[in-house]
Amino acid sequence: QVQLVESGGGWVQAGGSLRLSCAASGRANSDYTMGWFRPAPGKEREFVGSSTRSGSVTYHADSVKVRFTISRDNAKNTVYLQMNMLKPEDTAVYYCAAATKVTGIMINRGLYDYWGQGTQVTVAS
Repeated sequence: QVQLVESGGGWVQAGGSLRLSCAASGRANSDYTMGWFRPAPGKEREFVGSSTRSGSVTYHADSVKVRFTISRDNAKNTVYLQMNMLKPEDTAVYYCAAATKVTGIMINRGLYDYWGQGTQVTVAS
């Protein structure tokens, strides 16, 4: 069992930055792939970024590439999403997720088996 708790969301002007955190408990952070997702308008949660267990390999969606960076500190059991150059269309609830049964970068949300409660990010124009 893995519990995930996100924090760091808030309100920011377009062009600003926020750093989201996802604290994991119940199992060592290094045991699973981590990902960040957000709902797309009229759609299910879309992929934002993923990190392998060690953090040595990361992958980001084209819509956030260059602007967002996923990272992890396994000693602190925490995963981060650094968001720079934020745009109004980045406004969403951001969810972190853990995939414990597979390895490698995971884009498919169906492969993640634990989810946090989400943290709201609002970007004003």
